[in-house]
Amino acid sequence: MSRKSVNRRTFLQYGGTSAAVAASIGLAGCAGNGNGNGNGNGNGNGDPAETLDEITITLSQFPDTIDPLDHITGDYFDVLDHIYEPLFDFDPGEGIFPRVVEETEILGGGATELRLRDDVVFHNGDPLTAEDVAWTINRTVDNDIGVASDIGAFGLGSIEGAEAVDETTLEVMYSAAPGLAEFEFGNYARAMNREWSIENHDADQEGESVSGADPEDFNGTGPYEVVDFTSGEEIVLERFDDYWGEEPPFERVTFNADGESSGRVNALETGETDLTINILPEDATTVQNADGVEIRQVTSFRNIFLPMKNTVEPFDSLEFRQAMNHAVDNEGIVETILSGFGEARGQPVAPGINGFNDAIEPYEHDVGTAESLVEESGYGGVEIELVVPQGRYLNDAAIGETAADQINQLDNVDCSVDVVDFGVVSDANSAGVDPDVIEIPFYMIGWGTITGDTDYGVQGFFSQEAETRTFDDAELSDAIHESQQIEDPDERREQLEEVNQLAHEKAPFVFLHTQESIYGVNEAIQWEPREDETVYIWGMDT
Repeated sequence: MSRKSVNRRTFLQYGGTSAAVAASIGLAGCAGNGNGNGNGNGNGNGDPAETLDEITITLSQFPDTIDPLDHITGDYFDVLDHIYEPLFDFDPGEGIFPRVVEETEILGGGATELRLRDDVVFHNGDPLTAEDVAWTINRTVDNDIGVASDIGAFGLGSIEGAEAVDETTLEVMYSAAPGLAEFEFGNYARAMNREWSIENHDADQEGESVSGADPEDFNGTGPYEVVDFTSGEEIVLERFDDYWGEEPPFERVTFNADGESSGRVNALETGETDLTINILPEDATTVQNADGVEIRQVTSFRNIFLPMKNTVEPFDSLEFRQAMNHAVDNEGIVETILSGFGEARGQPVAPGINGFNDAIEPYEHDVGTAESLVEESGYGGVEIELVVPQGRYLNDAAIGETAADQINQLDNVDCSVDVVDFGVVSDANSAGVDPDVIEIPFYMIGWGTITGDTDYGVQGFFSQEAETRTFDDAELSDAIHESQQIEDPDERREQLEEVNQLAHEKAPFVFLHTQESIYGVNEAIQWEPREDETVYIWGMDT
């Protein structure tokens, strides 16, 4: 393959990331300015001539780690990305663009060269080097490096490693097509200071991540640095004076968390917070009726579905799995339980994801067809149980209970439901398909395809090389592997559309819906929600 130089304008477009932007439903209203209250937070009720100097953001869960490479969880990224900034800017539906990496060149032979800015420094004053970035990437794909990371197995499947060439240049090596590799390292790379990280992780426990309980235990290159930290409760950030880029909009930012939607709404109404995530549909009207705050929403990249592990009965039958899809009224669930905050789906990924297949419709709700397919499967009269989490997704328990009840309405299937903590279904989702170890074959899970590429939404579930797969099928697995090696972005996108079509037909999931992201926001803040569920302060204004 010939060398291909990529300039700023066409940066990382080789991967075909020009897929259509996901459909969004706007209640934006980015109007007006408001002053802060006594705590420096604003609720839009003050002097409109003043702007906010500081804001508070309330999440649904507070990060239980200070290490940006320890988990893949949206709430964690919302906090830690402001301290340990991404190397690239990812614009959902548009592509991956320069940030700390200002130039990239595809070398061929499974390698891409990254050239860093030469003016980036860590919060402790050390300059960022290519060796830091190479070590960061290697850490995510090689647990033997000594400082653990759980990201590589999920988000960097094709990345083999990285090597520094000089102070500001490194090469990333990978086993797949450049387009897929770009989606991966373009979304997951967050530079850490190599020497500092090694010194600050728990050396007494091999493989432990970076840990600590003080502001000095954070050290990134981001636009904000930590000035106060109460583990598990609150983190306070202030502008980093030596930041290489544009000054962020607020001098001071506080992150906290409340696990209850009603609590987050109350904090918004009283001016104790300026932005909160995961507003439940039933609380949206309360926010809309409050002074100085409003609802803003967007259809996210997160699909909600019910995996059916096909190495155990009755889910080993295609007819039975298709029957379950016809039994559940996913469009009705969106309209009733979610009050329209979602979109019924019939494939693993959401609109705006590279490879999303526009031709695929949701399964039609048809009880008669479902009952006939159950009889064809030979499992008439079977008893099954659906295990669902509570509090992880929008109205998840109610959705799971409704789906189970609709299946139970079939004359030839008895379906019960078990509502559990999220960790139970998370463990079930990663347990693989060995029939001797499967304890929960039918459950609810959600998956946000945050790289913007279908591979991230299907590889871990369907590839026969993935130990965490939930579905064992050679044809579907082969189709995924074929897509990983196609270098032409248009051809690769077409192959990914075929992967989604195969997944629809083989019904490895009961497909439910794409989840809506619902935020409560101080109306003084000019900001539009992103489909990838990420909250970036540098994308705000007042």
